[in-house]
Amino acid sequence: MKFIVSSTYLLKQLQVLGGVINSSNTLPILDNFLFDLKQNKLTVSASDLETTMSSVLDVDSDNEGTIAVPARLLLETLKTFPEQPLTFVVEENNTVEISSNHGKYALAYADGAEFPKAVELSNPSSTTIIGDILATAINKTIFAAGNDDLRPVMSGVFFQFSPENLTFVATDAHKLVKYQRTDVTASQVAEFIMPKKPLNLLKGILAGSEENVTIEYNESNAKFTYGDTELVCRLIDGKYPNYEAVIPKENPNKLSIARTQLLGSVRRVSIFSNKTTHQIRLKIAGAELNISAEDVDYSNKAEERLTCSYQGDDMQIGFNSRFLVEMLGNLTSDEVSLEMSLPNRAGILTPADGLDEGEYVTMLVMPVMLNS
Repeated sequence: MKFIVSSTYLLKQLQVLGGVINSSNTLPILDNFLFDLKQNKLTVSASDLETTMSSVLDVDSDNEGTIAVPARLLLETLKTFPEQPLTFVVEENNTVEISSNHGKYALAYADGAEFPKAVELSNPSSTTIIGDILATAINKTIFAAGNDDLRPVMSGVFFQFSPENLTFVATDAHKLVKYQRTDVTASQVAEFIMPKKPLNLLKGILAGSEENVTIEYNESNAKFTYGDTELVCRLIDGKYPNYEAVIPKENPNKLSIARTQLLGSVRRVSIFSNKTTHQIRLKIAGAELNISAEDVDYSNKAEERLTCSYQGDDMQIGFNSRFLVEMLGNLTSDEVSLEMSLPNRAGILTPADGLDEGEYVTMLVMPVMLNS
């Protein structure tokens, strides 16, 4: 088995696939890339059993064969090469020899047959979406997903497809984000929960891409195909909580303010908040928003006054500043609006501008009890 490939082209593809490989694997074979050569097409795969990702590369060859090559060793070697053709030759003594312009390098390979096969989806439903739209949907939601192993359904992003729209939801019970597109639809209704790891991989690859991504899914797995790359992953099993029930419908108190101004203020004031609760207090009266925090244990306190436009009753409400900072930092709009009903009901944060036609973002942040 022999093939020739450009060093930078190979490195670029392998760095993407390398994101799948865990730093410590129970099966030693998972520390390898699978190279499957068929004439001038080389399919490279990486897997952690839950997620398998593969790319098809164009190479110069008329051979066939499969081997598993140590991922870390290969990546470290490729990073040091300037752009040049590399020749890979599989030798009799269980090593693969790489020849560059200046030298030869031999690394031991494993039998390709040991590598776990990617799951084939039986009778999948499918939807097509532009890469950048999917990357944006992941970006806008994934930060709100939980990390609690006891509630695995909340540790992923909920995909909800219908002929009217596509909806993506993430929550950790303290904050919730719902991202919706009415300009992209699916042929039938479907719901599934995607784990974070494959989503982070997709987010990195698809940002800014105008290419179409085909999403196929059934009860237990999902497959994303774009260009010469495909990613298959196991879905999170379980029923997603009814998130619509926690979004308050009647919110008579509405605050509008410049996003960066509010974000800067919350960041500064929160430095003086209690280190365990991160509690800040928002006091709204007329066109004035007063943001304050106090750490009684250390006699630290801070207070800022901002002008805003506000309709509603004067009110005081407490939030965990970390959640507020995360949400405001994730939005890109100039203005945001915060809608509230009562100090013990969730506040709804939405961008007032900067969205595409058919794009909707709703963020929900749970209040914290104020000690008066």
